[in-house]
Amino acid sequence: MQGIGQQAKQAAQVLANTDTSIKNNALLRIAEVILERADWLKAENAKDLAAGREKGLDAAMLDRLTLSDKTLAGMAEGVRQVATLADPIGTITDLSYRPSGIQVGKMRVPLGVVGIIYESRPNVTVDAAVLCLKSGNATILRGGSEAIHSNQAIAACVRAGLEAAGLPAACVQVVETTDRAAVGELLRMAQYVDVIVPRGGKSLIERVSAESRIPVIKHLDGICHVYIDDQADLDKAVKIAVNAKTHRYGVCNAMETLLVAEGVAAQVLPALAEEYAAKGVELRGCEQTRALLPACVPATEEDWSTEYLAPILAIRVVADMAAAITHINTYSSQHTDAIITENYTRARAFLRQVDSSSVMVNASTRFADGFEYGLGAEIGISTDKIHARGPVGLEGLTSQKYVVLGDGHIRV
Repeated sequence: MQGIGQQAKQAAQVLANTDTSIKNNALLRIAEVILERADWLKAENAKDLAAGREKGLDAAMLDRLTLSDKTLAGMAEGVRQVATLADPIGTITDLSYRPSGIQVGKMRVPLGVVGIIYESRPNVTVDAAVLCLKSGNATILRGGSEAIHSNQAIAACVRAGLEAAGLPAACVQVVETTDRAAVGELLRMAQYVDVIVPRGGKSLIERVSAESRIPVIKHLDGICHVYIDDQADLDKAVKIAVNAKTHRYGVCNAMETLLVAEGVAAQVLPALAEEYAAKGVELRGCEQTRALLPACVPATEEDWSTEYLAPILAIRVVADMAAAITHINTYSSQHTDAIITENYTRARAFLRQVDSSSVMVNASTRFADGFEYGLGAEIGISTDKIHARGPVGLEGLTSQKYVVLGDGHIRV
């Protein structure tokens, strides 16, 4: 691990001074190699899936682990999209003259070396690699043992792209050992690593947050809400609430709690219950919900603060938007929350008052994603309030330094 850290630090110095055209060339080649080697990548992924089934991994974990043709095509498109994005490195903003005659501004610079610790999702290997590459950062990737074959195969594609562009292979390194001690060592390598990004289950993120001697960009839970206002278009509301919950279950931006204004609950909940029943979603509701939906399981206090990552949905009928906002700000993990309403004033108030990293109006929470936000891809979602918040793309992987321009100026 120390050797990996030393190589990453050296590679970061090279990347920080690499022209945008060279970085883009490497990205485009990586995308090509992913598609050229699609059959091989799926074959390697099949080894991980087979091992996962033998170990009894649940459906959500297997879903995150799977590399399909659609997944690989999306990965390649994400890489190409990153290549088209403006390179933030070297950009100078806020340049202004001071009374002394000097000019002061801020320049975008790489963070340096980014350590990524993740579980299951092999697509993180390429997302993290290309975002760090474009933003001038070297990367150390430590995936979970359940995706070892997939991660190594994707890393080989990344290395091929780097080599084709004449960049050091150490720009992107994958830790080959599955020994958990490697994670602990990575979290202590403050002399080489500048930031840690954990992506995975709550236990992983809690461990990283507790043990790391290095700054961490993270989110713990994705307890996302959709609130259906009494001035909502109910056709929109049904469509959005079904999509937010059932588009994919094992993802952090899936809705886990549905809040419904009491003025429209009797109209919208039976229609939603029918849709959810057809998709096998278990409903857990408050007393008012159960009065309208007798088959609904009674919700407990724990349900309001649970990220199910499964076909289970908590439902609460609330008096109005103020009550919905109070519930959200009490139980939300500050990931993504949405309001469905045709009232512009309420929509604006919801945007201001809900304290989450993504707040939406008349849209599914499933849009809280770097690709959908136009970032090309994301390295993760941050619910922290310092530095990066929400989907972390290129700019979230940079810092700023002050630059001063003078012409012989001295302080008197």
